[in-house]
Amino acid sequence: MVDVLAAPQQTKTDAALRTLVAISSAHWVSHFHMFVLPMLFPFLKEQLGVGYIELGFAFTTFGVVSGLTQAPIGYLADHIGARKVLLMGLTLGGLALIMLGLHLSYPWLIASAVLLGLANSVYHPADYAILSTHMDEARMGRAFSIHTFAGYLGGAVAPAVVAALVAVIGGHGALIAAGSVGPLVALLLVVAGIPDASAADRRVDGAAAPRQSVITPAIIVLTIFFTLLSLSNAGIGNFGVVALMSGYGASFATANIALTAFLGFSAVGVLAGGFLADRTRRHGQVAAACFAINAAIVFVIATVDLPSLLLTAAMGTAGFLGGVIAPSRDMLVRNAAPPGAAGRAFGIVSTGFNLGGIVSPLLFGWIMDQNLPHWVFGASVVFMILTVLLALVTDRGPRARAAGAEVRLMQP
Repeated sequence: MVDVLAAPQQTKTDAALRTLVAISSAHWVSHFHMFVLPMLFPFLKEQLGVGYIELGFAFTTFGVVSGLTQAPIGYLADHIGARKVLLMGLTLGGLALIMLGLHLSYPWLIASAVLLGLANSVYHPADYAILSTHMDEARMGRAFSIHTFAGYLGGAVAPAVVAALVAVIGGHGALIAAGSVGPLVALLLVVAGIPDASAADRRVDGAAAPRQSVITPAIIVLTIFFTLLSLSNAGIGNFGVVALMSGYGASFATANIALTAFLGFSAVGVLAGGFLADRTRRHGQVAAACFAINAAIVFVIATVDLPSLLLTAAMGTAGFLGGVIAPSRDMLVRNAAPPGAAGRAFGIVSTGFNLGGIVSPLLFGWIMDQNLPHWVFGASVVFMILTVLLALVTDRGPRARAAGAEVRLMQP
């Protein structure tokens, strides 16, 4: 009897693990593809005969398209199914790079950036809709953390992979090979038989989930929360090296080691944050506590010329704490999403990342142009403090609703 009861549970666990690996592989591709064009900027500049401002415009185009299409793609995922949307995104992103490799020209570069931006808008709504529907509730935080870690890993290995491809098969071949990863992983997902997720899959008391507006105060606040998260990390990630070198007298090697510690420990923190997210329901308080400590550490970096060893340790700790909040961040969105609307909710709040990505280069670039490198870290502290306040606000809503539900249950 025990074996009979255990078999279905084991089958369900195996299916959930297979789904997590497949969806995480797709997220790996999304971050890998995001870094392919920037890693090929020297090759593209030489081949196309353009300047870095023209190349930068292509990447801005990518960010704008991705930001404008996140929310509509979220609605599409909930309407026709996240599985179809994810497979289309993987294929489209891959074909964009393949076509650029076959027809290298500046118009094709802009077209490729547009298609890559559209493909990039697929992953968060579709991935989180599928994970939210099919992962074990008790392990949801860890599932989110592994998914996020896979994305970090895709970005981390992109420079080495692209450099190796260029050395072996040239720039054109590198574009084609990097693009081919998308359709191949899409085929892997089909073979793995990943489940679907749409509004029809989410039921309340056995009935189809009622249609609800996903534009709620909680979702609006979380979108601002995601924007502030992006702004607080982007300045350090993109301008940290030049700020440390020009404002603190750090050598190129020291600055890069410090940034590597920040980014590397962020990935480790994501995995640790998954275990933490599964052991608490107060995700907003977790995010607030981690970012409050983070703000204090970055404030010290901004105001004190630390020795190289202490600087690296401080940057690594800041990165770790920033990573820890990622699963709790995702749980806040999942808890705020109406039944059957996970794709739309994640699509809308992920727009905040794109807004931060569009604003941060201009803001922190202006700070560096004003010869204020300490304010790269100082501005990040301001955004972190605002993030702490919003995290506490987002944590009150779900707990207040839960308390209200308990009171209603106790009434005769």
